[in-house]
Amino acid sequence: MKHIVILGDGMADEPIEALGGLTPLQAADTPYMDKLAALGRNGRLKTVPDGFHPGSEVANMAVLGYNMPKVYEGRGVLEAASIGVELQPGDLAMRCNLICVEGEILKNHSAGHISTEESDELIKFLNQELGSEQVVFYTGVSYRNLLVIKGGDKRLDCTPPHDVPLRPFRPLLIKPEAPEANDTAELLNNLILKSQDILKDHPVNQRRIALGKDPANSIWPWSPGYRPAMETMQQMYGFEKGAVISAVDLIRGIGVYAGLEVLTVEGATGLYDTNYEGKAEAALQALKTNDFVYLHVEASDEAGHEGDVDLKIKTIEYLDKRAIKPIFETLQTWDEPVAIAVLPDHPTPCSIRTHTNEPIPFIIYKPGQTPDAVQRYDEYAAKEGYYGELKEDEFMREFLKD
Repeated sequence: MKHIVILGDGMADEPIEALGGLTPLQAADTPYMDKLAALGRNGRLKTVPDGFHPGSEVANMAVLGYNMPKVYEGRGVLEAASIGVELQPGDLAMRCNLICVEGEILKNHSAGHISTEESDELIKFLNQELGSEQVVFYTGVSYRNLLVIKGGDKRLDCTPPHDVPLRPFRPLLIKPEAPEANDTAELLNNLILKSQDILKDHPVNQRRIALGKDPANSIWPWSPGYRPAMETMQQMYGFEKGAVISAVDLIRGIGVYAGLEVLTVEGATGLYDTNYEGKAEAALQALKTNDFVYLHVEASDEAGHEGDVDLKIKTIEYLDKRAIKPIFETLQTWDEPVAIAVLPDHPTPCSIRTHTNEPIPFIIYKPGQTPDAVQRYDEYAAKEGYYGELKEDEFMREFLKD
């Protein structure tokens, strides 16, 4: 049996008064998620181990069954792997957002979802003005970029910018967690403040302001770490070949370390306008030559960070109709059975516009397996499912069991 995971990043939520107390998952029209819930078995999964921040890197690695205390080294190292940056011993890698600051306020974590082309121009400018043998910036996707500090100390207290929209940024600057990290923290904070001085008048930002868009007028480094020591999924679970499909460097980097082939889909953006049909078709093609496929769709998470309830519902419905439907219907015509799992990595409630560590609802559908009594897919129906609440590698081992 082959296996495909379809993950809607940040898809889970909390009851919303404007929806009559429903969550976006409950309010959305999702006939294919509901069909899979009725045909399969359901449960909840604790994707954020105790003591860990509920970031997408933590949650997605936990979905794949990795032991986070053993392998976690932050987002930066994963995104370095995705864009082909080979980290050397002592290299400190950090996610480096391009953000929008208004006065003393961190307005948003994405500079209004700046394009990759604009971001690349700004990153090259930052390297020219602030880069050195010790400090190197690398272009990623949209606002998600990479900063490498050679000889940096990772013992830093950093605030993820998507956790703190509309708050003063200075109290959130980087703090050392050990005396030896003082120099690294001071270096990074100086880079943040210098970036604000030099980015504000850059032509890219002047053009964005003229168009009524948020400028990318500051960097925000966070999630520090060194190259991780991860087993591949083949070593962990024994299958031969696997693939990952995502528009997000973070997930693609996890795929690199996990031993999965990283597939690129034209028009995959990480937003609501992503190429759902193209990603579904790529997943189906990958299943022909791979034992395991991890299809990641970012759009619902970004809608949650924007606090946009209507957009979040739309992204969930798009995932259902434009990705899950064609995958499910096509697989019904195949001779070889394919197991399907549907889940988010973590909730991203619109009310607070950031991630939480609440266990997430999941579906495991295996052709021919007796279903449980759950008839629809949402955060509350899953509590009544066959699996109860799983943790650590229990979900992935259950899913991959033939």
